[in-house]
Amino acid sequence: MKIIVPMAGRGSRLRPHSLTVPKPLIPIAGKPIVQRLVEDIAKVAGEVIDEVAFITKKEFEAEDTLIAIAEKLGAKASIYYQETPLGTGHAIMCAKESLSGPCVVAYADTLFKADFKLDPTADAVIWTKQVDNPNAYGVVKLNAKDEITELVEKPETFVSDQAVIGIYYFKEGLELKASLQKILDANLMHGGEYQINDGIKDLMSQGKVFKTGTVSEWMDCGNKKVAVETNTRVLNFLHQEQEENLVHSSVSMENSEIIAPCFIGENVVLKNTKVGPNVSIGANCKLNDVSIDNSLVQNETEIKNAKLTDSMIGNKVKYNGNYSSVSVGDYSIFE
Repeated sequence: MKIIVPMAGRGSRLRPHSLTVPKPLIPIAGKPIVQRLVEDIAKVAGEVIDEVAFITKKEFEAEDTLIAIAEKLGAKASIYYQETPLGTGHAIMCAKESLSGPCVVAYADTLFKADFKLDPTADAVIWTKQVDNPNAYGVVKLNAKDEITELVEKPETFVSDQAVIGIYYFKEGLELKASLQKILDANLMHGGEYQINDGIKDLMSQGKVFKTGTVSEWMDCGNKKVAVETNTRVLNFLHQEQEENLVHSSVSMENSEIIAPCFIGENVVLKNTKVGPNVSIGANCKLNDVSIDNSLVQNETEIKNAKLTDSMIGNKVKYNGNYSSVSVGDYSIFE
C-alpha cells in the first residue's frame, strides 16, 4: 500500500511557526505532525506500507526529514513538488507516478484516532468523524446500505453528521489518477483550484462503491490554539497507552518537577522549573525559573523567569520575561 501526502501549503494560519519549518514538520508530542499521521494510517491500514509519496515545495528543503519518516515505516520515500497552489486535485496529480495499487491520500494537517479496519469490499473509503454541527463541514450522504452517494459541502439542511476529515483510501490508485486527469483536461476548477471531490464524483458516477471509515478523534493542527490543544490530547493518549517513552533519559533536573503527561526531549536542562501537565519540550532546550503547562516548545530554545500557559514557542528562541500566553516564532529573542 502507498500513502500520498499533499503538504505544499504555506501554513499561513500557523505563522510565525511555519515560516522556517513546514507546518507538517512541526512536532506534536515530540514527533512531526506528518510522521504521526503516516504511522497512524499504517496502523489502521493493517498492510505493509511500500511507499510514502510527499508532495511539497522545494523551498521547504525537507527532503531528508521526509525520507527518514518513510524509512522508519520500512517504506520507500518519493518526493514530488507542487510549486503553484492549484488545489488538492492538482497536488495529488503532482504525484501521479505513484498513483497505482491501493493508496491512502491524507492531508498533513490532521491527526486522528481510529480502530476501524478498511472494508475490503469497497472500491474506496472516505474517513469521517461524527460532528455536532455538520453545516460547518463537508459531509457524506449515505444510502440504506451505508454507501456514500454524495459529498455535500456545508449543507444548509441536514444531510448527515459524518464530516469528511481529509483522509481517503482507494483500492486502485490508477482509477483516481484517471478521474483526476479528466478534471484537469476539462479545466474544471472551483475558486481557481482543482479539487479531489470532483475526481471522487467521477468515480461515483462510474458505480464505484464508497464506504465510510469513522474515526473516534479528529485533531487539527492548523493554528497555534488548536496545535496546543492537539498536543495536549496526543500526550494524554500516549500516556494512557504507554506506547512511547515520553521523557528522555538524558534530561537534567535540578530542583525541578515534571507533571505528566509531558514529552521532554533529549539533553533538556531543567533548573528551578515546573513542567506540566500537557507540555512538549524539544531537544537541547534549557529552562530556568520557569513554570509551564499546556504548551509546546520546539528545539534549542532557552526560557528564563517565565510563567507560561497555552503557549507555543519555536526553535532557537531566547525568552526571558513574565508574559503569560505567547506565540513566539523561530529565532526570536526577548531580553
